[in-house]
Amino acid sequence: MELAHAQAKLPTATAAATTKEEQELLALSKTKWAWMAAKNVDALQGLFADNCVFVHMGGSWGKNQELTTIKGGMIWYKQAEVYGAAVNFFGPTAILLNDIDLVAVVGGKEVVNPFMVTEVYVKENGKWKLGSLTFSHLARPVKLAGSAAQPPQH
Repeated sequence: MELAHAQAKLPTATAAATTKEEQELLALSKTKWAWMAAKNVDALQGLFADNCVFVHMGGSWGKNQELTTIKGGMIWYKQAEVYGAAVNFFGPTAILLNDIDLVAVVGGKEVVNPFMVTEVYVKENGKWKLGSLTFSHLARPVKLAGSAAQPPQH
């Protein structure tokens, strides 16, 4: 018996052919970053699944704490500079990877960190819901022009 080998899609800076569903997820992710920058918790409330989990460098928590964190400004996702993104589907689940530099204000201090962000979406009643958002700090230097590289903020 011969096994078919599927290749996982990883974020690249080059534009790759994408399906309509991949384009939909990539656009949703981009919109999510804009909502987070604008602290639009009303829009995020509808996007985040009720049992959504968030994994940060300084801890992990659920939907309500993330919305409170955004609304209260404890973390302000000021700008996500996306260098590459890719979507992989597993039935009704999509895993989106973003290679980003994140400009954030954490505890009143602006920091810039390179992250691989993993977004897990699940399709419920024909709509994509965010089930998990994980920030993995990358060893690479910050690419964002005009930014001083910051040490990891925990």
